[in-house]
Amino acid sequence: MSHPSALRANTPIRADTIVIVFARAPIAGRVKTRLAPILGAPRAARLHTRLIAHAMRTAREARCGPVELHLTQRHALFPYARTQTGRDLGERMQHALRGALRRHRRALLIGADVPALAPADLRRARRLLQGGTDVVLAPAEDGGFGLIGARRARLGLFRDVRWGRDTVLAETLRNASLAGLRCRLLRTVWDLDRPEDLARLRSRPLSSAFRRGARR
Repeated sequence: MSHPSALRANTPIRADTIVIVFARAPIAGRVKTRLAPILGAPRAARLHTRLIAHAMRTAREARCGPVELHLTQRHALFPYARTQTGRDLGERMQHALRGALRRHRRALLIGADVPALAPADLRRARRLLQGGTDVVLAPAEDGGFGLIGARRARLGLFRDVRWGRDTVLAETLRNASLAGLRCRLLRTVWDLDRPEDLARLRSRPLSSAFRRGARR
């Protein structure tokens, strides 16, 4: 039998929790399309780029574990990003969570367009998962969610969810209940998607970067 110290030395250390930032690749004309009539497609894409960077900072400042960026496709600005896999948002998130949970005990996935999320929200989600909750969600004002944390990613969690509608959170909770998963909710947050959300953005630290981009 091997000596315990040798076993410890040869066993890779696995972080308890991983944080995944999920985003569309910042390509003009394909991101923030509701804002493009106001900002123009190139400026909207630059804003989206800054939102990704802001989400990465938030994830790192939470200090919950390693941080990964998952984009819809490869992009030169983020050469280290992983590429999402799946036919729709639900499949892509399911694939990312299941892959993460094969390597870590818990996974947090946040959207890049939710500047209201704070490091404290991620830390609270991790504590809830550590306490035995299976799924943690941060409700969004538009009926979706800006964060999902899981320690078990059952198939069917995102089945028949109508993405882009105000029923996304309710349908996800329904699926979690049918799968026997214990859920908890965080505080409600807002995401940046509509023209009226730009005023909120200007009141946040990200606002200075936004104003510089809007003048270019």
